[in-house]
Amino acid sequence: MTDRVVLAYSGGLDTSVGIGWISEATGAEVIAVAVDVGQGGEDLEAIRRRALACGAVEAYVADARAEFAEEYCMPALAANGLYMDRYPLVSALSRPVIVKHLVRAARQFGASTVAHGCTGKGNDQVRFEVSITSLAPDLKCLAPVRDLALTRAAAIDYAERHSLPIETTKASPFSIDQNVWGRAVETGYLEDIWNGPTKDVYTYTDDPGFPPVEDEVVVEFAGGVPVAIDGRKVDPLGAIQEMNRRAGAQGIGRIDMVEDRLVGIKSREVYEAPGAIALLTAHAELENVTLERELARFKRTVGQRWTELVYDGMWFSPLKRALDAFIASTQVHVAGEIRMTLHGGRAVVTGRRSEASLYDFNLATYDEGDTFDQSQARGFIELYGMQSKLAAARDAKSPTATAL
Repeated sequence: MTDRVVLAYSGGLDTSVGIGWISEATGAEVIAVAVDVGQGGEDLEAIRRRALACGAVEAYVADARAEFAEEYCMPALAANGLYMDRYPLVSALSRPVIVKHLVRAARQFGASTVAHGCTGKGNDQVRFEVSITSLAPDLKCLAPVRDLALTRAAAIDYAERHSLPIETTKASPFSIDQNVWGRAVETGYLEDIWNGPTKDVYTYTDDPGFPPVEDEVVVEFAGGVPVAIDGRKVDPLGAIQEMNRRAGAQGIGRIDMVEDRLVGIKSREVYEAPGAIALLTAHAELENVTLERELARFKRTVGQRWTELVYDGMWFSPLKRALDAFIASTQVHVAGEIRMTLHGGRAVVTGRRSEASLYDFNLATYDEGDTFDQSQARGFIELYGMQSKLAAARDAKSPTATAL
């Protein structure tokens, strides 16, 4: 029986050429798998037909947008996932759901190998291959661009020689990856970190310097998940799409950063994530209202580690699963409404309301109705500072003590 390879297929030049390239290099039949995570562009059926025209023996397409939003973006929201405190894991979140469908197709079509189009210096090669071996340790991995020296020039030459139905002349100056959670742009003139992004970099967001009138929005959460916007019920995908539209119109979610890649290099990245940033802002503020202080402090540490694991391609790791369980337990009382003003590149919280709130007006107020017993404060401070007081007295007796 002829060996088979499942290829993560985008419909672009490299993966279209990769079908024939893999077949010639390995002698295997190629099954093309296209997974829609909200990247837009061509219809999946058109992509499927192109894969077959480029030589794939089978073409598998999947609409994974709702799955991606619910099972991948919502856990990132619960974790307040921002790598280096800025990047909302746009590409990192999409890789494990794509891999899930790649492995499913490999089982369905009897393939022994899964191929992807990543280079040897990016994070995605790690995310794909670690996820593949985590879900299916018996499957082999192949990266044509990395392993078979498939350069762009070679890809164009191959496509023209074989008359493949793919555009070979239009070359974007950027490398772009996008999905419903956001959009990532790199390479080209952005590799000079002194160069500022030009207007053609952005498509998910309008210029925040020329915003429309401010937009007030109320996001309702239940269990840490957005369930309504301005009183209209939404599912996770609908919430992200609605906030992408409204926050994007205000130029919210533009990120320009030098990022520490997993492979050890620093890379200049430009991101657009209007819906993600707006929802993360609202969710974090609702946690401020509903989480007890020590739980909130520890959750920030857990959330940062969770984010690093996901960025590093460890979505299916035992530690990531264990942290999932902890984070899920913190979301039970994250319910209520957050009101925000969206305007000129910023999402500003202006109101909070929750039945699970730990904010007690009568304890917090300085006006009439104050129920806080201030007479207890002196004793609290005495006990709270006792260890420092004793240590200071000891240090004052030491001949090596340093005067302040």
